[in-house]
Amino acid sequence: MRQIIISVIGILIIGGGYFLKERLAATERPQREKPKQAISKVFTQVVNNEDTPITVKASGNLAAKERIELFSEVQGIFEFSDGAFKPGVSYKRGNVLIRLNSAEERASLLSQKSSLQNLLAGILPDLKFDYPEAFDSWQAYINDFEVNEKLKPLPEANSEREKLYIASQNIITTWYNVKNIEERLTKYNIYAPFNGVLTEATINKGSLVRVGQKLGEFINPNVYELEVAVNSTYADLLKVGSSVKLENVEKTKNWDGRVTRINNLVNPNTQTIQAFIELSGRGLREGMYLEAVLKAKNEKNTFEISRKLLVDNSKIYVLKDEKLNLTEIDPVHYTDKTVVIRGLEDGTEILEKMLPGAYDGMRVERFEQNQ
Repeated sequence: MRQIIISVIGILIIGGGYFLKERLAATERPQREKPKQAISKVFTQVVNNEDTPITVKASGNLAAKERIELFSEVQGIFEFSDGAFKPGVSYKRGNVLIRLNSAEERASLLSQKSSLQNLLAGILPDLKFDYPEAFDSWQAYINDFEVNEKLKPLPEANSEREKLYIASQNIITTWYNVKNIEERLTKYNIYAPFNGVLTEATINKGSLVRVGQKLGEFINPNVYELEVAVNSTYADLLKVGSSVKLENVEKTKNWDGRVTRINNLVNPNTQTIQAFIELSGRGLREGMYLEAVLKAKNEKNTFEISRKLLVDNSKIYVLKDEKLNLTEIDPVHYTDKTVVIRGLEDGTEILEKMLPGAYDGMRVERFEQNQ
């Protein structure tokens, strides 16, 4: 009896499943609506061709236009300066930067002058009898001779015999020896050639200074030069006297300068040329890093856009009939963030910002400012 019941239940389950299957198959499924294709909105700009100034950016470190490195040509003890002789100390033109002790050299000078005076006095008797026409001039020279004053030129000889006689008495040699010591004595004092400031000092007062020793550096802090390297392709475009805009790295200060020199030599390794920019103003310091913008020329009938809009470096998307058209253009000049192009007519509508996933023929919609 149990088996009959189980068989009946199984038949009912199979029949019910078959019936349910047929019922579901007969039921029509509602068709889903196809999703509408989303149309991207884009920012656009209108091409307005004009003369675009081509600028060249370069950078470098400031250096004082007037600068001297101080070296000693003589030996002595550093005994005096009109300032503290420390970096940052200012001097006016004519001030004593360094004075070395010259007592020994001065004594040698006086000794040589005395010897010369004795030689001159010794020739007067011979001149009076053998060269009477020259006696008065030599007598006057000896009378004006002062060992503590600067040596004067010897009297001109009236004849060849007189000249040979003076030379034979060792007067000319002694005179040049005295003159040489006088000249060397001036090297014990170093004067400021212009109003300026010490940027380096390697000695202190009381130090022994030796011949050839570097003593420091002295600059004029009012006028500077910036040396920049410019691509040689712009060599023919740069001109002496061209105005230049300069700014610091932080973009917080700017100055005006002008090109004063251009080196004709092209660096074989970098293919650049040197341009020198002169500038002055408040806030400038030796060694400061500056960026310069040099105006090279004007490119006619061009338009400047962001480099991000370029496709394959020679194409951009143009908006036409609500679709993007990939159009060939002529890149004229590149900067860090922009590119100057030629080849589009005035009034052409192009993208202002690049659209991710853009392709040729893509349907788009302008983004209005009030949206």
